[in-house]
Amino acid sequence: MRRFDGKVALVTGAASGIGRATALRLAAEGARVLCADISEDGLRDTVAEITRACGQATAHGCDVSDHRAASATVATAANTYGGLDVLCNIAGTGTFQHSAEVTPEQWNRVLAVNLSGTFFMSQAALPHLLERRGNIVNMASSAGLIGQPYCAAYCASKGGVVQLTKALAVEFARRGLRVNCICPGGVITPLSAGFKPPAGADMELIRRLALVPERADPSEVAAAVAYLASDEARYVNGATLSIDAGMVVS
Repeated sequence: MRRFDGKVALVTGAASGIGRATALRLAAEGARVLCADISEDGLRDTVAEITRACGQATAHGCDVSDHRAASATVATAANTYGGLDVLCNIAGTGTFQHSAEVTPEQWNRVLAVNLSGTFFMSQAALPHLLERRGNIVNMASSAGLIGQPYCAAYCASKGGVVQLTKALAVEFARRGLRVNCICPGGVITPLSAGFKPPAGADMELIRRLALVPERADPSEVAAAVAYLASDEARYVNGATLSIDAGMVVS
């Protein structure tokens, strides 16, 4: 499929995991991709893989929690490729931790990356996306839909992403901009590998999150991102797509 021929996409979190898989998928379907992440080594690997497959991509270091960096990243994408059609907000952070032990600095960092970063990137991209009737795909989580133990900050941030998605979708629907989000469950990524039970955790509380033992591959989530970002989903706006093997309905 070449659903993104002539399109420009900006993908945050593109150095690894779902972000990398999304950048690869969009490039494979013809998009010119600005790959953004705080990990410049990972970005180089992503861009190199896209280039080997005859795709077009550029790496750009960015901490999405910094609104100035977010604005500069969007400007780089638009200046490099002549505009912007798709913004994929995938950069994220989080861990399992006893809520009583979360420091203000840890709380603020999770909210800054996952929620504020999603807003800062979206806000900066709005003029470009409105000009080309583009769209935004945000990466939320099953943790944004149901309560999960030992990740209060992560749940709060991803629940915020769900509601931010809906707010933007309503505000800009009549101006031709679509905004949707995906809520994955367990996915095989470096981020999920960091979610290790804290000392003294009630493992029964953690086990109840998994309806099935298998986890998704990042490419499966990237396929959903590509659909929502494509013209095939032109009538999909404000949607929350769960990819979790039934976790949130169990």
